Amino acid sequence: MAEETRIDSHFFALIFSLKQACLIHLGKIMDPITKKLNRNLEQARVQIDILEMLKEKTKGNLTEEERRLLFDTVAELQLNYLEELKKEEKK
Repeated sequence: MAEETRIDSHFFALIFSLKQACLIHLGKIMDPITKKLNRNLEQARVQIDILEMLKEKTKGNLTEEERRLLFDTVAELQLNYLEELKKEEKK
């Protein structure tokens, strides 16, 4: 049973890397290469869209923990994206 609820390390690494890329594009964390905060909402949207596609393509094929990780990550990034869009609209 414990084996079924674990998150595959490769799956976790994939979700984590897409999340980090999105947070960089949202200007939430520093770009490790440029050492600057950069915002590119179009690229952030691409990362979220990729995660949404993963949700669809992996439906019914994830453990509950993997499903929760993916859904929670998408929800968190969508909220951050909307926050940044609102900032953009105020300018």
